[in-house]
Amino acid sequence: MNIPVFADVKSAHQLVRQYAHRTPVLTSSSINKIVGGELFFKCENLQKVGAFKFRGACNAVFSLPGEDARKGVATHSSGNHAAALALAARMCGIAAHIVMPENSPEIKKKAVAGYGASITFCEPTLQARESTLARIVAETGATEIHPYNNFHVIAGQGTAAKELLEDA
Repeated sequence: MNIPVFADVKSAHQLVRQYAHRTPVLTSSSINKIVGGELFFKCENLQKVGAFKFRGACNAVFSLPGEDARKGVATHSSGNHAAALALAARMCGIAAHIVMPENSPEIKKKAVAGYGASITFCEPTLQARESTLARIVAETGATEIHPYNNFHVIAGQGTAAKELLEDA
């Protein structure tokens, strides 16, 4: 892709801002005193699903061409990306197929299920996650939305930095 990354982050922001919260930027005088400088904190813990991961999942899901979107999305994740993709898919009105290690935290499992995703559990190894995901994609025709190796996910997550720079 020949598009500069920041240009794509700006495009992603046009899409993501329709669905994600613009979270506040806060400072802490106590921490500033400790570090001898001024720090700014982008409070993405207040984002939907409690993490910046929603921005990337949202950009990836809503950027899918219609035919691909209709087949749903799939990923492997033990937590925040799984919940983010499940919520973005629900908001788009499409299926989400999530592969989660069986030892994922219960609160993460409940969140993903609560957003309406279909969960397939696997052994807690990368090989098990990837092979189970490949099987699910082959069975469903869903589009894989990798948790971190996906340009739309990266650009969407970059919107948090864009807002931080604008607000601070």
